[in-house]
Amino acid sequence: MTVPVSVAARGRVPLAAGVCLCSFVAFWAAQRAAEVSLIDLMVYRAEGRAVRDGGDLYALRATEARLPMTYPPFAGLLFTPLTLPDTATLRPLATAGNLVLLVAFAHLCLRLVDRRGHARVEGALWVSAIAVWSEPVWTTLRYGQVNLLLAVLVLWDLTRRPGHRWAGVGIGVAAAIKLTPALFAVFLLLVGAVEAVRRGARWGAWRHLWQPAVRHACVAAAGFLGATLLAAVVLPDDSRRFWTRVLFEAGRAGRAEQTANQSLRGVLARLLHTGDPGPWWAACAVLVCVAGLGVAVAVAVRGERAWGVAACAATMLLVSPVSWSHHWVWCVPMALLWWRRAERLGGRVRRAGAAGFALLFCSYALWWVPHRPGRPELGQHVGQMALSALYPVAACAFLVLTAAVVPLRPWRRSRTV
Repeated sequence: MTVPVSVAARGRVPLAAGVCLCSFVAFWAAQRAAEVSLIDLMVYRAEGRAVRDGGDLYALRATEARLPMTYPPFAGLLFTPLTLPDTATLRPLATAGNLVLLVAFAHLCLRLVDRRGHARVEGALWVSAIAVWSEPVWTTLRYGQVNLLLAVLVLWDLTRRPGHRWAGVGIGVAAAIKLTPALFAVFLLLVGAVEAVRRGARWGAWRHLWQPAVRHACVAAAGFLGATLLAAVVLPDDSRRFWTRVLFEAGRAGRAEQTANQSLRGVLARLLHTGDPGPWWAACAVLVCVAGLGVAVAVAVRGERAWGVAACAATMLLVSPVSWSHHWVWCVPMALLWWRRAERLGGRVRRAGAAGFALLFCSYALWWVPHRPGRPELGQHVGQMALSALYPVAACAFLVLTAAVVPLRPWRRSRTV
């Protein structure tokens, strides 16, 4: 008798759970042995304390590294619960919470990649067991960062059924915590506009404009505005400082040329041997943003929603003034998409390319170059600059692959984003 796929998959869940648990335990032991600082978590806690005590969020310098607040004031409100436990309790709680978020992130990635999957729970456990050792995820947990939380909020939205009442709130809240996820709302708005033009057949398009994707983007904007206004009511002075001054201080987060900065701005700073690439970065960022969003929207309206979302994520990471290596947790859905395409089309070259893309993010190769003390990145030679640009190069390769996923052919009705 043939066992149904769903039943067979459930039977393999205990094995996947056991492997995932062993991987997490080994990871936890490795991080303890490395005496990780969870320094960003301590900064978040200090920011939460400043909110509770009525201090100036943007004058704050936390930990021995004297790190400043760089997020919008709404993030400070969310960080206030971190002040309740002592630091000895907070550290393991935060690590455990991030591991749970990793499993949720893997589950949502699989849901995005293949809505018809029958073994999503098992797959999420296997993906989590591997992804925890990738450099972006390892570093996220090492610092106690919020990247997995933001990614889960965004993907929770983008994997809802079409027309879901709350679809968009997650993106809005994520953007209120950290501005870069707002690009997903722009992506949705563009997808909806293109769909409206297609359905309107060049005339009367405005009556077709209220597409689910447009509604999704509008809900995201409302969520962002609601969270931002709440912060403005509770923290009026901090809100005024952020939106009139701090927002425009690109150097506040750190030096552009640092190896950890895996954005176009970081690549150009190292390439030009300057701490401020200035107009060169602005011009490149505009070009890449237009091209990346164009690719993302094009594949999305042709029905490849997952590729469009991942392409938008790659574009977001490339054009952000600072994309620290731990921001690149979005490599997980990119790698899954690349591998699924290689499996579907077959061929050793395709499989090797997909495996190479995934292994790149597990190689830690960007740290093979001198990166402290002082500013050694300003004097890198060609080989070192190549290693320091691995993630942006991988993202550009992914965008090229995405553009090739749906060849020029008659458009078909998209699965609504």
